[in-house]
Amino acid sequence: MDKLKQVLSGQDDGASDGSNILERANQASTLALGTRVKGFIICFVLGVVCSILGTCLLWVPAVGLIVFAVLYTAGNLCALGSTMFLMGPLRQLKTMCAKERVIATVLMLVCLVLTLCAAFWWKNNGLAVLFCILQFLAFTWYGLSYIPFARDAIIKLFSLCV
Repeated sequence: MDKLKQVLSGQDDGASDGSNILERANQASTLALGTRVKGFIICFVLGVVCSILGTCLLWVPAVGLIVFAVLYTAGNLCALGSTMFLMGPLRQLKTMCAKERVIATVLMLVCLVLTLCAAFWWKNNGLAVLFCILQFLAFTWYGLSYIPFARDAIIKLFSLCV
């Protein structure tokens, strides 16, 4: 923590390894493994609770769909953000933009935005539900990209069914 204070206050004499200020601040602010696991669990559980709560509140008259869309989207963002505790934000962003998951990442983020647009601005219930379903599928496809050969197995399974 002292190293972080030195880096942010400009009192750091500069590392001889030639790294820039962002890299040094990132290195100085790393969390211990126990703290990272706790942050991951808290964020992930919060995401699951938000998603389940949103699903339960879907049936509330008048505002149910808007509450559902917001809570479901917030839940997915929390679940996605929870992995940043394990990997770190920079590595998470790099893996999200890797060539094997960039399409799933973009599709997932677009569906997150479109869900909120359908609920708030367009006020179209059908589109909001459709985008929530697409959000779920995109998030699942994104998650499967971290399991070796999982996507290939799903594709093969569906090709056998068709």
